Amino acid sequence: MSAKILIIDDEEGIRFTFKKFLSSGNYEVETAKDFDEAIDCISKDLFDIVFADIILKGKTGMDVLREIKARKLNCPVIMITGYPNIDTASEAVRLGAFDYLPKPIQKDALFHAIDVALQHKAVIDEKEKYRTNLEAIFRSVKDAIITVDKDMVLLEINEAAKNICGFTRDSIGKGFSFLHDGCRGKCLEALMETVNTKKPAESSHIECRLKNRKEQVVALSTSPLIDSQGEFSGAVMVVKDETRLTGLERELNERQQSHRMVGKSGAMQEIYSLIDLLSDVETTVLISGESGTGKELVAEALHYRGSRSGKAMVKVNCSALSENLLESELFGHVRGSFTGAIRDKVGRFQVADGGTIFLDEIADISPKIQVELLRVLEQKEFERVGDSTTMKVDVRVVAASNQDLAEKVKAGEFREDLYYRLNVMKIVLPPLRDRRDDIPLLVSFFIRKFNTKFGKDITSISREVEKMFMEYSWPGNIRELEHALEHAFILSKQPVISVEQIPPEMKVLPVNESAIPVNGDIDDPQTIRDALEKAAWNKTKAASILGISRRSIYRKIKEHSILKDNS
Repeated sequence: MSAKILIIDDEEGIRFTFKKFLSSGNYEVETAKDFDEAIDCISKDLFDIVFADIILKGKTGMDVLREIKARKLNCPVIMITGYPNIDTASEAVRLGAFDYLPKPIQKDALFHAIDVALQHKAVIDEKEKYRTNLEAIFRSVKDAIITVDKDMVLLEINEAAKNICGFTRDSIGKGFSFLHDGCRGKCLEALMETVNTKKPAESSHIECRLKNRKEQVVALSTSPLIDSQGEFSGAVMVVKDETRLTGLERELNERQQSHRMVGKSGAMQEIYSLIDLLSDVETTVLISGESGTGKELVAEALHYRGSRSGKAMVKVNCSALSENLLESELFGHVRGSFTGAIRDKVGRFQVADGGTIFLDEIADISPKIQVELLRVLEQKEFERVGDSTTMKVDVRVVAASNQDLAEKVKAGEFREDLYYRLNVMKIVLPPLRDRRDDIPLLVSFFIRKFNTKFGKDITSISREVEKMFMEYSWPGNIRELEHALEHAFILSKQPVISVEQIPPEMKVLPVNESAIPVNGDIDDPQTIRDALEKAAWNKTKAASILGISRRSIYRKIKEHSILKDNS
């Protein structure tokens, strides 16, 4: 395409001569006789070169030059005049004129000036193209890009730097150390490190907080700026906003730990989902699982994640009390209702009004308590021991058992109607041996817990201990793991727990599933006796063999009157 040239001169003859010369050179030519016509032309069209006479009627050619520069047009402006002098030439160059031609203008000089000006414009256009491309890249990048010189003066920023770092275009030219007011200065440290060492640097999960803005998490990377001569000229920093990513990681971690329950296995994910589903559902929940699997934690999660969290969470261990004491504990009593009742007592159901009551070891309650509990579940009412006044309560019941209630119903030991009333929704907790993938996570959790409790700085367990933990059958489940680590913490003087600090019974007992009787009935006296003999009458080891708690085996020994002398 031919170049487009604008001629501005108040003499018609000169305009005609210019147009004739340039048209013969296949240039596209427009003319203007004064400032107003010239401005009208440059407003309507883009020109490759502008020739402007300095002396015009009204405003001068210098005013045209100022207007072209103000509009940031890339066309070279060549000033022409019949009265050349040093002052006007200097002023024209100062204002950005490309060249200066005196009248009368020779044809050869004119075409030479045009050739040079077009070459210059081609270079300027190429630079402008790179500049606009760079600006487009800067605008499209969602990470903040910040450049500084060797003196830590801000050279350039992109739009994202405004959103992430709070910088504006007014910040350019200012010292970077004065621009991070209100944040924690990690970006300043990163830039200064690169400026001082001339080496790139990276850091992630940096928490920064700007004034009147929410806290965000960013990743920083800095690199030295090298000029065309290979000399160090400053540094560039890229700031990536990782707030959302960090939030997602937190969500993932929350799914690895929910209300003190730890685990990321598929089984635990299902438990978490059930808790989310049932936390605000007004129904009874039955939690089943072996001793030590965390049934109480599930009950707490159901309460504290639900709408009743502002009210009381009351816990009752049903196996720890006799029938009469349990009845009084649950429903309360009035003064004089039995020997020792010297004052009125408020029962646990009344204390839990509006909240949740957790009935642990529900399988051990007597037939009489079963009847009274069924009434509370169905009618939300009860009487205190020794009182005929009916009391109303609004309580959510969560029950737990490490025994198979369905089997107890078949054996006639548990009311079927109560079982179905309790078993509206059921959460089954898996034993630790069925979720071994969670063992490392649990170990880390307990290490953090016991470091705080004992004021130690233990970092991990040895590979031998890890192998032992992954192969062990864990009859006591998570509670046994917790106690094993607490035992090790007390003994350990090194940052890594070794086999020597692990409880001795874990080293003696077999570490496979055959250690637990497959066909043995843990309520059968002979099965209990066999386990005791196998464990050399060590009740803790016998409980581990049977897969029950130490408290349970003591209760069963007493219940069946099992004595070593009778074996």
